[in-house]
Amino acid sequence: MQDHPLRYPLANELHARPFPALDVPSSAVYLAIAPHPGQPRDRAAERAHLLALLDRHGADHPAPDATHWSGQVGRHVLKWESHTEFVTFTAFAPGLTARAFDPAEFEVFPADWLEAAPGVRATSAVIRIEPLAEDAVLGAALAAHFVPESLASARVMEGAAVVAGDFRIDPAGHMRFLIQVAPETGPQRVGRILQRLCELETYKSMSMLGLACAREMGPRLDELDRKLTELMADMRSTERSAEATLGGLLEISAELEDMAARAAFRFAATRAYEAIVTERIAMLREERYEGRQMLGEFMRRRFDPAMRTVAASERRLAGMADRAMRAGELLRTRVDVERQGQNQALLASMDRRADLQLQMQRTVEGLSVVAISYYAVSLVGYLAYPLAEVIGLSKGMLTALAVPPVVLAVWLVVRGIRSRHGGGDAHGG
Repeated sequence: MQDHPLRYPLANELHARPFPALDVPSSAVYLAIAPHPGQPRDRAAERAHLLALLDRHGADHPAPDATHWSGQVGRHVLKWESHTEFVTFTAFAPGLTARAFDPAEFEVFPADWLEAAPGVRATSAVIRIEPLAEDAVLGAALAAHFVPESLASARVMEGAAVVAGDFRIDPAGHMRFLIQVAPETGPQRVGRILQRLCELETYKSMSMLGLACAREMGPRLDELDRKLTELMADMRSTERSAEATLGGLLEISAELEDMAARAAFRFAATRAYEAIVTERIAMLREERYEGRQMLGEFMRRRFDPAMRTVAASERRLAGMADRAMRAGELLRTRVDVERQGQNQALLASMDRRADLQLQMQRTVEGLSVVAISYYAVSLVGYLAYPLAEVIGLSKGMLTALAVPPVVLAVWLVVRGIRSRHGGGDAHGG
């Protein structure tokens, strides 16, 4: 039976990103690279950047269309993944450095290689994986390595480990996470905990880009909101013409639609990333440790308000666009009604002018009949004068008798000409 051409690729995609298996103790460094703001993503450059790192260690290359790769790079195991908006690099190494969260751990990514990255750092982290210590020892480590007011820690996955982090950037430019693992926890489960922490940090950082977008457009939205309110107030007054108000509304509506189009992807991505953050926290199945705030509580206090701000900005932008559109429709209706009134007044004026022209035409026709009749009577008189003596009439009497038939004949001829050229009126005048 013939398979769908995408059957195997799609089925394998479900198994393409396995969790790493990590022994205890070990360390990990994590890096997420996103495109430069306002620039399109260059996947070819991202692949070339990956290959440059692999070639330094003589590692095999991934397939040309691969979106993930895992292999040995020196003493580290490197895991590379390409996501919708960013790429991630995670390097794992057995054992721990003498200095906790030593910036030297990040040297698995050479400085010149980092400078040549086709993008900017979205986030980076140093993760330390240790055996679970006694509460007093662990408490001292938390106090030494994290900012107390931002520290979030919890037992996760039914007590498999205690995780901690303060979501602050340390002097070396990295986030710090500590995972202390219970003795009975297996390597696969340790890998799941670490990957979920990395995903939590990455998607938290990417979703915060929506807050930056909302803050950037906030002042302009305030200005447009004020202008829109003023224009809608102008709609109720007669001091400003409807055409001028409509022009202003159309400008605001066009700008709002442009802002909505430019922010649509970022706001949609923020919603998706927020959902992933919430999901990853739920997967950790947190339990309170030593009365400290958990990761979920930290997110509800610090992260959720930012996401609500983004959602409010999105709703505000959509609401203002709808207001401008409705106001424009109302104003267009008003303009149409006014134009119809103007058209009716123009038609009435044209009717009056047509009546006046008709009256003038009739007057001219009457005068034309008189003038033509005068000359026609004169001509008839000249023709009939030789007969005046024969029939015994004076010239004056003969001229008087010729006037009625001549005038009637001229009038009939003028009326016939007007009728043939469509000039007859309905009143029979």
